[in-house]
Amino acid sequence: MTNCTLISSPLQGFTDYRFRNAFQRYFGGIDVFYAPYVRLNGKFEIKPVYERDLNPKNNLDTVVIPQIMTNDADEFLFVANYVKDLGYTELNWNLGCPYPMVTNRGMGSGLICNAPKIDAILNRVHNESDIIVSMKMRMGYEHPMEILDVFPLLEKYPIKNIGIHARIGKQLYKGPVDLDSFERCIENTSHKLYYNGDITSVAAFNELDERFPSIDNWMIGRGLISDPCLPSMIKTNSDVYPQNRMELFEAFHNELLAAYTEQLSGDKHVILKMSHLWEYFELAFESSHRLIKKMKKAKKLADYKEVFEQFVAEE
Repeated sequence: MTNCTLISSPLQGFTDYRFRNAFQRYFGGIDVFYAPYVRLNGKFEIKPVYERDLNPKNNLDTVVIPQIMTNDADEFLFVANYVKDLGYTELNWNLGCPYPMVTNRGMGSGLICNAPKIDAILNRVHNESDIIVSMKMRMGYEHPMEILDVFPLLEKYPIKNIGIHARIGKQLYKGPVDLDSFERCIENTSHKLYYNGDITSVAAFNELDERFPSIDNWMIGRGLISDPCLPSMIKTNSDVYPQNRMELFEAFHNELLAAYTEQLSGDKHVILKMSHLWEYFELAFESSHRLIKKMKKAKKLADYKEVFEQFVAEE
């Protein structure tokens, strides 16, 4: 049994409370789930989608930490007060999102190059709130040395931990992770770090675990969706899938399908939602590409379900 803490990366549009609950019920292995970020866009109100996702009644069987995307101290404090009222004690700050619609506004990984602004926000938050702050970062947006300019100012604050995706923002999710730069991060901060990036197999995890013996918290993002068995397999240090893998996946899939059918209006929107998930699911079922393609192209939910039944039978 591998003694480590596994954390689910907050993937916007994917890892909502429905996904988290179903995942934990059928697969397990995740110790902490980071909820997809709350973003205010200058309006000091919490959208219903965030309310549902963070409602403690919807998160009874999982450990969840809320996350915020912002470059504004007032927004940070507003969300901190909101999540505290719900009973949460920690708020994670997203300085890792690589997408241009975020970074072009000076948020996510686009904020890492602005150390004075990060300092000013953290100073206000720590002076005006007792919320516990953790951070999720990339190593920079343009180059991996940007984070090293931020680390000295972070030493002033009781940051709980810093999760680092071992890429820079402009890479998005392309190209290899930069393990040498991540090692420099370990050497240049006293804060607790955890690693994120390309944990897609037990073998990949073991290589990282061997290279970074001081890291005992690991965040899994896309690998968790594409292979839901992966976290529990990492925990047991086994590369052998459970015999009832398809039975678990079928139950997991059907619970998600039922939840999204109830939430969304019309077959088209439900199939589109499931198609996005299949962009990841299909990576673990390459031999069934033909049927997966048919599911994505289905016009009616009944057709989608019929093809999925074929898929299960063939697997």
